[in-house]
Amino acid sequence: MQGEQMQGPPKVMQITREFVKPGKSGALHDASESRFVAAMAKAKWPTHYFALNSLSGKSRALYLVGYPSFKAWEDDFLATMKNKALSAELDKDSVADGELLDGIDQFVLTYDEELSYRPSHTLAHAKLMEVTTFHIKHGHGKEWRDLAKLVIDAHKKAGTSAHWATYEMAYGGDNEYVVFSDDKSMGEIDTGFAEDKQFRDALGEDGMAKLRELEAACIDSSDSELFGINPAQSYPPEAWVAADPGFWKTKPSMATATKPAAKPAPAAKSPSM
Repeated sequence: MQGEQMQGPPKVMQITREFVKPGKSGALHDASESRFVAAMAKAKWPTHYFALNSLSGKSRALYLVGYPSFKAWEDDFLATMKNKALSAELDKDSVADGELLDGIDQFVLTYDEELSYRPSHTLAHAKLMEVTTFHIKHGHGKEWRDLAKLVIDAHKKAGTSAHWATYEMAYGGDNEYVVFSDDKSMGEIDTGFAEDKQFRDALGEDGMAKLRELEAACIDSSDSELFGINPAQSYPPEAWVAADPGFWKTKPSMATATKPAAKPAPAAKSPSM
């Protein structure tokens, strides 16, 4: 997030993904990442980011930074380059951090308000993030949007607690959408599973048949993963820290590893987060 004035999902999301070597996550990676956080804090940098550590799938960390526009991202990048002290420190820390990693890649996504449903206005109290990636068949964008509308309408009718922000892959992938749903606890995940019957009942038999038809028509593949937000590897806005200091000022208990957008990285290699 750029500054503390941004509310709701940012229009542009830049993600750096790090694959952490076996035995190099946890406190070891936290210590390495904390150097980036300290450098940003020392510079009083206005652009913030937060870290996600994988709780499913391969050991990896995601570093998410949001901007109101591509121009704002460019301005931040150029300002970082002009700040010789900060850029030198980030370069030095990247070399050390690289010793803990198997690989690194980056993605750029843009927010799709039409395909989102009741997205959170702030992540100040979030502890977990469910991330689902959909690879859409070429030429089937209409079916994809019809599917999203069907799902949103059913959740509205059922009155579930579901909420998510949908992003379209702009760079680093091909015809992909990434859906982010934040949770304050794993109890909210339990609630989501328990509400599945309400969702199916709201669709009815005809709606379920239509759902399956649209999924088969437009989705080539999908992948859903669970991540823990890691405050030790994050550079959160002051408003988040003030709202939940007990979380943001202490090390995480569930998460394992994560990184900032300032890191240099090669081109993206894989669609799923």
